[in-house]
Amino acid sequence: MHKKLYTSLGLLLLIIVAINFVSNEFHLRFDFTEDGEYTLSEATSEIIDDLEDPVTVKAYFSQNLPPDVAKTRQDFQEMLIEYSNRSDGKVVYEFINPSEKESIEQEANKNGIRTVMINVREKDQVKQQKAFMGALVLLGSGQEVIPFIQPGAAMEYALSTAIKKLSVKEKPIIGFLQGHGEPTLDELAQARQSLDILYTTQAVTLSDTTDIAPTAKTLVIIRPTDTIPSSHFQKIESFVARGGRVLVAINRVDGNFQNATGSGVNTGLEQWLLAKGIEVEDNFVIDTKCGSVTMQQQTSFGMLQQQIQFPYIPVVSRFSNHPSVKGIESVILQFASTIKYSGDTTKKFTALAFSSEQSNALRAPVYFELQKQWTQNDFPQNGLVVAAAIEGKLSGNTRSKMMVIGDGDFPINGSSDKARQLSPDNVNLLVNGIDWLSDDTGLISLRTKGATSRPIEALEDSTKTLLKYGNFFLPILLALGYGIYRSQRNKMRRYKWMSENYEEA
Repeated sequence: MHKKLYTSLGLLLLIIVAINFVSNEFHLRFDFTEDGEYTLSEATSEIIDDLEDPVTVKAYFSQNLPPDVAKTRQDFQEMLIEYSNRSDGKVVYEFINPSEKESIEQEANKNGIRTVMINVREKDQVKQQKAFMGALVLLGSGQEVIPFIQPGAAMEYALSTAIKKLSVKEKPIIGFLQGHGEPTLDELAQARQSLDILYTTQAVTLSDTTDIAPTAKTLVIIRPTDTIPSSHFQKIESFVARGGRVLVAINRVDGNFQNATGSGVNTGLEQWLLAKGIEVEDNFVIDTKCGSVTMQQQTSFGMLQQQIQFPYIPVVSRFSNHPSVKGIESVILQFASTIKYSGDTTKKFTALAFSSEQSNALRAPVYFELQKQWTQNDFPQNGLVVAAAIEGKLSGNTRSKMMVIGDGDFPINGSSDKARQLSPDNVNLLVNGIDWLSDDTGLISLRTKGATSRPIEALEDSTKTLLKYGNFFLPILLALGYGIYRSQRNKMRRYKWMSENYEEA
């Protein structure tokens, strides 16, 4: 009995070793990760299938990296093997160690590969080591650089985006409406920098003789402040009727810090949206999770600047599971308004972003009481919708889609002399939305594809305690249980043996 058991265990162990050897030799893998981290997406497959010329990837990675960092190199190499296999050899790659020669290090720096400093532990001491973890993508005479491949980040998105940018011959056109007080393209510097990777951004100024270009994929309307003529809405309607997509970031209300008042804004855009069942209300969303403003206060030592929490600047961190907002963690809005849908059920309406559990909406006009002591009773509402998407036949018989955000200031850097630096997620909200509207390949889904991080610090105390004692006691209990089982089994065998001997006697 024991011999048969040990033989079976030995064969099972040999099979497992053989499977690991074959999978490592021929790069066969089974992907059990939550979002298919190690499986190429359909979007990547389409990009690779459309390649007419070979792509070369030069991966600049230092050697002798710590195990947790070296895993990034291994993951990137295995992904390149997948690209090469899927493309029938059109994607070729080589790994270069810049630390080997000074000339190679200079080459890496010249190509835009960033030097990073990583912590290395040696003999109970931690020291910093210079390392390279980047790649250069070459196609024909063009090249794209991935300066730093971050561990656990969306490597496939970075590589597929670089290949697509090099291989695409005509970029989709994204039009930004102008002429009604909207920000210029220069005032959207951060967003434009991201968009120019895959799109051609153009200003769209409508007139009696000018229409939206037939080649335009998406029209972006950001924070108009002047009334939009009905003739311009007719041209926008025609654009949607032929399948054009629209992103609207609207200021339904605005605040004036000089006189501490907030009032409603009407440009005609709100009425055009309402005709499609999308109501952006003339109210101010207030939230306990909010930004701050600087207030000057007179003291005996002179004027003192003080930062105070300002609920009229909600910080949105609740998002739906939708491609346009996936991976976004926190967006700062200024004087946002709620969005409701009253259209028919033939169209698909999806709420995208929400206020926190303690929030409220105040109808305009309002007076900003900067010294007000807010209480929990001031925030009785939960999950107010501040961004939404709608899909279906929005005009005519052609399907289209639209994204509406109840604040028009969130993606604006401003003019060069007064430009402000935006948080990355403020830019991502606009760029992701345009990606979702404009890119039908599904490349947007790769932005957040990577190893899912589930730090134990984020768990509740009761869960952490359960895991702690479970990890400690479970192996002990299993060992005791197995020992008790073996003891009982041996005891039963002795009883059976003694019983058989007794009957024979």
